[in-house]
Amino acid sequence: MEGGAGVYNPRTVEEVFRDFKGRRAAIVKALTSDVAEFYQQCDPEKENLCLYGLPNEQWEVNLPAEEVPPELPEPALGINFARDGLSEKEWLSLVAIHSDTWLLSVSFYFGSRFAFDKYERKRLFDMINGVPTIFEVVTGNMKKQTKDKSSASNRNGSLSKSDSKVRSSDGKSSKAMQANNEEDGSEEEDEDEHGETLCGACGDGDGNGTDDFWICCDVCEVWFHGKCVKITPARAEHIKQYKCPACSNKRARS
Repeated sequence: MEGGAGVYNPRTVEEVFRDFKGRRAAIVKALTSDVAEFYQQCDPEKENLCLYGLPNEQWEVNLPAEEVPPELPEPALGINFARDGLSEKEWLSLVAIHSDTWLLSVSFYFGSRFAFDKYERKRLFDMINGVPTIFEVVTGNMKKQTKDKSSASNRNGSLSKSDSKVRSSDGKSSKAMQANNEEDGSEEEDEDEHGETLCGACGDGDGNGTDDFWICCDVCEVWFHGKCVKITPARAEHIKQYKCPACSNKRARS
C-alpha cells in the first residue's frame, strides 16, 4: 500500500506545493464527484480506515501504514466508524477538516525533511493558503467570497447571473467580453478582480491556455474550470441551471 507516501520526495517549495495540490485534488474528488463510491468504501464494519490523497490526484480508502513511525504523517484513523453516527453532511465536513490538517502536515514534513528555511516555509504556507481548503469546497463556505468577485461582472454591462455563468481564461464571461467589445472595448476594467478567482475543484486560478473557460454553480455560486467538472463551452450553452458535483450529490442524497 502506498499510503499517500510512495517513493516520491519533493525537494523544492514548488515541488512540495505541486504534491500538495495533487493530494488535495484527489481528496476533493473523493468528497464531491466520487462521494457515492467513497461513502460505500467507508464501511463501519471494517477495520480502521484512512482516506489517502495521492500526488497523482487519485484517492484510496485503506488501512494505515504498518511501520512505526510511518514514512509520512498519517491521515485521521477510523473515519469509517463515524460514518453512520453522523449525518452525511457532518461526516463529510469532519473528514474534510481532518484531510486539510493532514495535507498541511505532509507538506511541512517535506519542508522539515529537506531543511526549508523560514522564508521557504513562509512561501510554502502562502502558496497553500491561497488555495481554498477542502472544508470550504465541501461545505460551500466559499460562497460569500465568490459572490463578491462575481458581482464585478454583473456591474459591467448589467449582466445577469446566467449571462456570466461561463468565463474565458482571462476571468471574464464570454458574453461580458462581447458586450464590452461592441460598446467601447473596455474589457480590461475588471480583469484584476476576476484574476484572483480560484477553481472550487483544483484550487488553481486562471489557466495558461487561451481557450480555458469557467462555469459557475447556480446553487453554491462557486466557479470551476470547465475541464475540472467536465463541462465544455458547447454543453454549457444548453445548461439552464448548472449544479456542481458537490451540490448535485447533496441534492441526490437528500
